[in-house]
Amino acid sequence: MRLLLVEDNTSLAELLAAQLSREDFTVDRATTLATAADALAVANYDAIILDLSLPDGDGLDLLKTVRAGGGHVPVLVLTARDRIEDRIRGLDLGADDYLPKPFDLGELLARLRALLRRPAAVVPSHHAIGNLSVDEISQEAEIAGKRLELPPRERALLRLLARRAGKLVAKAAIEEALFGFDSEAGPNAIEVYIHRLRKRLQDGGATATIRTERGLGYLLAADEPPP
Repeated sequence: MRLLLVEDNTSLAELLAAQLSREDFTVDRATTLATAADALAVANYDAIILDLSLPDGDGLDLLKTVRAGGGHVPVLVLTARDRIEDRIRGLDLGADDYLPKPFDLGELLARLRALLRRPAAVVPSHHAIGNLSVDEISQEAEIAGKRLELPPRERALLRLLARRAGKLVAKAAIEEALFGFDSEAGPNAIEVYIHRLRKRLQDGGATATIRTERGLGYLLAADEPPP
């Protein structure tokens, strides 16, 4: 999943980005309202973590713009403002959750996962494709009940394909989900990850296959029974 982290405190932003990356999120960072708006104009995000006190204005202005434009992306507000009036205003403007600073990283991750489990944010929490099962909450995959060990990007790729099982996922959509602005992806990076994941599924005995639609993208589907 791809997140936009809007935070101008460099040390805090680096800490959060590192922790979120370890949780298999792709993180784009913005330090101002302007850079956040630029990011939102060119990328789709599963959630936004938004600080309010930014060098060029109030984060609530960005929140208002997102909601006014019809955006439903979950927004978790981080702020040092502790007045109840500030929290009420943020929630009224469309924030989905509000976490005052200082905060515990574990709590932030728990709140973020809770937001992403909401029906408006994500598809169902469990996917079954043949004997392959993918759990959104635990972020684990199993083949016939046996856990499938995957590196972070392959795990994220599998979840993305599983969410749209049976449907084509464009190569550009995969690249956007797996790589942030700061990641350097080679021209054949997607093909490499697809090849590795396909082999792991085959070696594990999965009755699900990643099919390539040349020039278009990829889809994950259960194997068709023999005639």
